[in-house]
Amino acid sequence: MSAGDNEYDDLLNNLSNPMNFMQGGNFGMGLPTSSSASTPMPFTPTPQTPMVSTPMIHTPVHTPLHTPLPTSSFVPPFTMGMNPPPTTPYTANLPTVASTPLPSGVVVPTTTPTTANEYEHGIVPIIQNVVSTVNLGCELKLKQIALHARNAEYNPKRFAAVIMRIRDPKTTALIFASGKMVVTGAKSEDESRLAARKYARIIQKLGFNAKFTEFKIQNIVGSCDVGFPIRLEGLNCQHHNYASYEPEIFPGLIYRMVDPKVVLLIFVSGKIVLTGAKHREIIYQAFNNIYPVLKDFKKDDNIQPKATSDEQ
Repeated sequence: MSAGDNEYDDLLNNLSNPMNFMQGGNFGMGLPTSSSASTPMPFTPTPQTPMVSTPMIHTPVHTPLHTPLPTSSFVPPFTMGMNPPPTTPYTANLPTVASTPLPSGVVVPTTTPTTANEYEHGIVPIIQNVVSTVNLGCELKLKQIALHARNAEYNPKRFAAVIMRIRDPKTTALIFASGKMVVTGAKSEDESRLAARKYARIIQKLGFNAKFTEFKIQNIVGSCDVGFPIRLEGLNCQHHNYASYEPEIFPGLIYRMVDPKVVLLIFVSGKIVLTGAKHREIIYQAFNNIYPVLKDFKKDDNIQPKATSDEQ
């Protein structure tokens, strides 16, 4: 097994790791942050020696081999500690059931929720990121791809894959020499599949016999705001078998739900991030399960301090 295959496997294993949220808030994207996919970069800058044998390869602008992508306005990514972007849940062409079998015990609604009115609590988690994988079915020369494709970079000393980006849909692909590819940043399953096909088409135009096989959704990340502050200390004490809360390290409580198997990041402000699901229905079910628990630990802002003996 090559080093590239090892990094690809590590990438998939770490997609739902909540510790990834502490390394730049990439929402389970699995983007490389250092020489290995599982080691975080230092927070303080260190002097870097210039690379001579394998320099960073940037795409020459004068040799495009495919049609330039249309320009679009930049939308800043949703990051931790900020309000979610003013987007609405993806509703176009949603299937009524999942395209692949769901795990046993998961109850799928007859239709995918499209409005907040379909929930008693009136809250629908918004899908923030969909991570998928696909097998192009051929060996790839990454240096050649980085030299001739637009919006691509390759630095084998840091990460054993070409990092390529397109604007529509706005996504990032990690392309490995084995032909395996990870696509991240899409806002829906359909967008992720469309982006993966576009990346495969780019590779084909570069002269490789690329196919589109084994497409699979690996991780879906959603977020929402319950609208009230939460007592994280009490939640951690009552649910210590599932919860982990260390505010000195990370401001959110990490809640590992067993059924469905989803990891939730719960913040005192009431903002929730859900990750680790492979079907959006599981995101919805996990939030429905946790919402009554969050209500039990709602902070009461109307509590008045006890009166002193002088006031009495």
